[in-house]
Amino acid sequence: MNRLVACALFALAVAPVRAQTPDDRLRTDWANLARYRDANAKLPPPAPGENRVVFMGNSITDSWAPLFDSLFPGKPYIGRGISAQTTPQMLVRFRQDVVALHPRVVVILAGTNDIAGNTGPSTLEMIEDNLASMAEIAQANGIRVVLASVLPVYDYPWRPGLSPAQKIVDLNRWIKGYAEAHHAVYLDFHSAMADARLGLPPELSRDGVHPNEAGYRIMAPLTRRAIEQALSIGGDRR
Repeated sequence: MNRLVACALFALAVAPVRAQTPDDRLRTDWANLARYRDANAKLPPPAPGENRVVFMGNSITDSWAPLFDSLFPGKPYIGRGISAQTTPQMLVRFRQDVVALHPRVVVILAGTNDIAGNTGPSTLEMIEDNLASMAEIAQANGIRVVLASVLPVYDYPWRPGLSPAQKIVDLNRWIKGYAEAHHAVYLDFHSAMADARLGLPPELSRDGVHPNEAGYRIMAPLTRRAIEQALSIGGDRR
């Protein structure tokens, strides 16, 4: 072994172990399957007659889950949102984080980060394909589907200048039509929350993208009604 190689091996041996960064995780666990793996393993099966609901989404769902006890008291609702995620990432983890938990209903709130380009450019058709795939997987496993509208956004603070407002309107039009055609429930947050610019007003959001508690308090009763409607749909299609 020459001296240069020996020095290099010694440097590797004594180098401190570097903590994994978000970029490392995207390379090794792109869909962040690790986020809920342990929590899923500890979750007991639904009790007889339990109307378990899983909420699949991004940071909007992730920040909503801590409020479930106050907004949906006594309900067996489970949050499975991950900040910054796009629909292809959610599709990868859909079986682990939704199907394997055996809910009666799944609430899917997704698509805004695709429009923001968080995991690369996405056409509306790409987003629609991923939403449809999640809905089909759920229904094939006897899970009723609530497809939520994308919340209004005038501009993304981390990606300014994308003009997302009309794209979101167009995507929501497709989501509504898909839900009506495929025995799912359309949950319309957009109409109840959009301002004159088709964005989130400051009284409902700190950054124009993520709801504050006042925003979630608007979303909660709409969600309760959508879940009740989904539970009233005919028996499980297994």
